[in-house]
Amino acid sequence: MSERLVIATRGSALALWQAEHVKAQIARVAPDFVVEFNVIKTQGDKILDVALAKVGGKGLFVKEIEQALIDRTADIAVHSMKDVPAELAEGLVLAAVSAREVPWDALCAREPVTLDTLPKGATVGTSSMRRQCQLLARRPDLQIKLLRGNVPTRIKKLDDGEYDAIVLAAAGLTRLGLADRITQLLPIEISIPAVAQGVLGLETREGDHIAAEVVRRALHDAAQADKITAERAFLAAMGGSCQTPLAAHATDREGGGIRIVGMCGKPDGTRILRAELGGAAIDARILGERLARDLIGQGAGEILDETRAL
Repeated sequence: MSERLVIATRGSALALWQAEHVKAQIARVAPDFVVEFNVIKTQGDKILDVALAKVGGKGLFVKEIEQALIDRTADIAVHSMKDVPAELAEGLVLAAVSAREVPWDALCAREPVTLDTLPKGATVGTSSMRRQCQLLARRPDLQIKLLRGNVPTRIKKLDDGEYDAIVLAAAGLTRLGLADRITQLLPIEISIPAVAQGVLGLETREGDHIAAEVVRRALHDAAQADKITAERAFLAAMGGSCQTPLAAHATDREGGGIRIVGMCGKPDGTRILRAELGGAAIDARILGERLARDLIGQGAGEILDETRAL
């Protein structure tokens, strides 16, 4: 008799693509397992008219998914890793992280424009305080307008003329076959990505060695895991979430090891702090924590306190 694994996932087109991808990879390495889905509508999917920063942050996309693991109505949770809070729910572990899809933010418009060639005062849609901060630092004339909903819904809002342009994660567009809608990939000099952007995270119950081993064999990317460890250590040390304009991105360093760059800024883009450093992959957590200390030393603590007070 085949063993059964249940994947908890949100019901959006992107979330289902991700769950199907995980299922296919499990079938590749463990064909004897029957994989089923438990599709869950999270609070983040239900609240669509308010900025996430005002109602609890990206954790709203994760809480009910994690609860399914705790309740044993699922064995594996599939997340966009950038949505996962710095601290996991008690009793759960991050069993695997995938290779990273294109990590950059993407500008999408109806015309072939870039951020710099958008008309003065153009309306740009985003739900991310991190993106808003960096967009306004580059183009303070832009009108930033709240953009919520799944990826196809956001694209439709753009096509319907509600925005002159929108900014989304390139990874989600690529996974859904919508990469042709990207008019510009925003380079790291303009927009540092969210922590773990472009990576899938596979969460299991602590002690469920079967589920953990299966997803590790199916998807785990050890080199990427070091980078994610550095980025998430930075996020945790900053006490951050999507309620604060923070970003970090780690890459391979020439000659070996990891290079990580981080950002903290005011939501209106009037002040941006950046720092970067490099070190050995084995010290990934320490690197992330050091990066946070560097930014705090520049004044990031005051920015974060002001932002939270808002």
